Amino acid sequence: MNWEVEVIRKKEDLIRDTQQFLQINSVMDEQTAAAGMPFGKGVNECLTSLLSLGEKEGFTTKNVDGYAGHIEWGQGEEIVGVLCHVDVVPPGDGWTSDPFSADIRDGRIYARGAIDDKGPTMAAFYALKIVKDMQLPLSKRVRIIIGTDEESDWRCVEHYFKHEDMPTVGFAPDADFPIINAEKGIIDASLRILPPTLDSSAESVLASFQSGLRLNMVPDAAEAVIEGSGQEDILKSFEQMLKDTDGKGEVSVEENRVVLRMFGQSCHAMEPNNGVNAGIKLAEFLQRIELDEAGRHFIHAITESFSNDTRGKKLNIACEDKISGELTLNVGTFRYEKAKGGELGINIRYPVTAGSQTIREAFENNGTFQLGEFKDSKPHHVSADHPLVKTLQAVYEGQVGQKADLISIGGGTYARSLQAGVAFGPLFPGRPDSAHQKDEYIEIDDLLRATALYAQAIYELAK
Repeated sequence: MNWEVEVIRKKEDLIRDTQQFLQINSVMDEQTAAAGMPFGKGVNECLTSLLSLGEKEGFTTKNVDGYAGHIEWGQGEEIVGVLCHVDVVPPGDGWTSDPFSADIRDGRIYARGAIDDKGPTMAAFYALKIVKDMQLPLSKRVRIIIGTDEESDWRCVEHYFKHEDMPTVGFAPDADFPIINAEKGIIDASLRILPPTLDSSAESVLASFQSGLRLNMVPDAAEAVIEGSGQEDILKSFEQMLKDTDGKGEVSVEENRVVLRMFGQSCHAMEPNNGVNAGIKLAEFLQRIELDEAGRHFIHAITESFSNDTRGKKLNIACEDKISGELTLNVGTFRYEKAKGGELGINIRYPVTAGSQTIREAFENNGTFQLGEFKDSKPHHVSADHPLVKTLQAVYEGQVGQKADLISIGGGTYARSLQAGVAFGPLFPGRPDSAHQKDEYIEIDDLLRATALYAQAIYELAK
């Protein structure tokens, strides 16, 4: 069977529906949350639009209290799961086109969510549609499970699996090809930095400092407000620093205060070295300024523990293994207010053979920080000889003509919510990863190739 030919027959419809899907702003907005839409109007619109499309195509659909939903085809006791999500991270600034316009340029669809994960979700939907339209016999049910809170706290799948059956096996189209069978553990933690006795005699007082939107993104902008005298000296020093380091930023002087803005480069937190953390960069500059005691303490805590270190070496939590590599650490959010102290939001990806308790103890025993929230999503690993892995390897190698090597990632996909789940695409080897960055995109050719792979994978797992 030529799966790619079947996809080409639906190409125009697939591209159209993908664009329309991407044009919905599905950033979580709890200010517009209500009964039946716990994560806001945009996320709910995205979920219900996909469920409506599924119902129109003749699938069985279900909305599970607005937390999640599913689209199902086939029959049998066992369920093959395809785990997707429709929520996206905030777009940030600097896009060439509107992040929700879904513009097509040079064979790519540009939009927030194009590669993570609304483009792949539509590919999975069309893959199941191909299986249905070809009337291929299935002995299992195939269920596309649609999450709505993957980019934050995974409350969607937690709620969903309290009410719905767990698939026997499944895959998440939310990472890389060929097959990801190992995912690092993920820790989200908050670290309070309490202010010491205030030094009211300082010329320059750090009034506020803020950077970052999400823990799983490297922040691309940071702002500090400094009150008191010496604004002109700070302005000149900042401008000279930008010139010397080829940095990007801006400064403005207002009455009795100077506002500094530093710009970096956002990327996914699973590899912070792919980006430039604007919060850390701005803190490094502020070390040069004679700040008040509380402000100096906050800045020193940042630079002493995190400057030039995304592996946790300065905190004595660095570790690695052969399966999944090194621990990575991202400071995703920075918040500080004069006289109140500050708080950092930390995202850690730790190896599959490591434990989280030693990391927690390192924070608890650190004299600089006061540990607040500590959320731990355990590592996930499916053995290389599992039938799920073997089936997907055969599908990939048959269509792509290349060996389907097994890989591990620092990212966390919905695959880890299954006992036997792996991540399967959509990013092909050699393609740059634009997830969580400005001008996120998916190659249209890759969207079509992924759809063909998903269609065959669904059939092989459920036939």
